[in-house]
Parts: sequence; structure tokens; C-alpha cells
Amino acid sequence: MAGKGKRYKQAHEAVDRLTDYTVEDAVKLVKTNAKAKFDETVEVSMNLGVDPRHADQMVRGVVQLPNGTGKSVRVAVFAKGDKAEEATAAGADLVGADELAAEVQAGKIEFDRCIATPDMMPVVGRLGKILGPRGMMPNPKLGTVTPDVKTAVQAAKGGQVEFRVEKAGIIHAGVGKASFDEGALVENVKAFVDAVVKAKPSGAKGQFVKRVAVSSTMGPGVKIDVGNVTAADVS
Repeated sequence: MAGKGKRYKQAHEAVDRLTDYTVEDAVKLVKTNAKAKFDETVEVSMNLGVDPRHADQMVRGVVQLPNGTGKSVRVAVFAKGDKAEEATAAGADLVGADELAAEVQAGKIEFDRCIATPDMMPVVGRLGKILGPRGMMPNPKLGTVTPDVKTAVQAAKGGQVEFRVEKAGIIHAGVGKASFDEGALVENVKAFVDAVVKAKPSGAKGQFVKRVAVSSTMGPGVKIDVGNVTAADVS
């Protein structure tokens, strides 16, 4: 097995694994250690005190990051008539109805987010086994089943991030790029954590947010002081 590279070792040596940093210091460390030849994504990971196998402990939601994600998002919209035209004008990459559903069923999924008008759900519903496992199934609670396709498309293109807790009680998402300035990343991290805290389910018992960390694509995780990252109640 090949040994760890010099850059990898230096990045890890710069981070004290026993320290819970402020958001500002954590972001600074992540940016300093992001030395890959591409613009690394900055991610937030949260360990929550929930068991998502129970319906009343599922954590899911959406947040509009104040400074966007830095990622180009391809948006597909299931709509007809005027709503299809509205979606196209708003910047949707793919717009259609039965023909778009046929493409998805054939395995041609050339989009990252999926939006649908309410009248199209009988068509989209047949795609649940394909879109569901990918986290792309439109959902009215997330604002992706809506007659207001213009707002939904603009939100998806403008930095809206969906989140959903995984089996081990972990939530993670990209909240920007290493090229962002520190202030923008700090704002995005806090907005994401606040959104997750506000999505605390009724069945959650004990400490809700156990750990929070930030990292870049190729860098080490940097732990954040949970009490510092948000003004909301994380208990």
C-alpha cells in the first residue's frame, strides 16, 4: 500500500483532532489546507442524536445558502403548457412531461434536481423507484412539487441545498467552494446548521446535535464547537 503523501500529512498535522474550533477558525484551516489542483468543495458533516429508522426521527429539509454553493446545478422540470414555458424562461435545463419521464425510465438522467407541478405527479410518481434512491423525487414539503416553478427553479439554481439524515444519523452537504472568501463560507455553514437544527423532529430525544465538522474534498475534517456554530437550540 502506498504511503500517505507529504501534502496529506501536512494538512492533518495542521489540525488538532482534540480541539473544537470556532466556525471562523475551522473555515480558515479548511481553506489553508485545500491545496488540490481543482477548486475543492467545502462540506459540513453533522452527527445527530436520531435513529432515522423511526419515522418520527427522520430529519429532512432544504436551505437556501446565502452565498450559493459554487456548483452548477442542472434542473429538470415536469410541466406542461404555460408552466413548461415558465420553467424554461426561469432557466430550467430540461422541461417536459411524458417524454421526459420516458428518458428517465430509460436511464437517461441528465439533471441534479427535479421539480414538478402538482398535475404532473401521476407521471412522476411512476419514477419513484428511479428518482427516490437518488434523492431526486419531487416533494411538496421541500418545495419541489409546486405550481410556482419559476421560484423553485431560481432557488435550485441559486444555492438551495436539500439535506436528509442517513442511517447512521449523519447529515452532510456541500456548502461552497474553497475559493469562496472566509466570510461567505462561515455564513453558509451557519445557515446550513441552523436549518438542520430547525428541522429537529418531534421524536428526537437527548442531545440533538452531537458533532459538527467541516472539510474540503481532499482535506481533513475540522471539528467545530457545537455551541459556537449556531444561535439555535442544539440540545
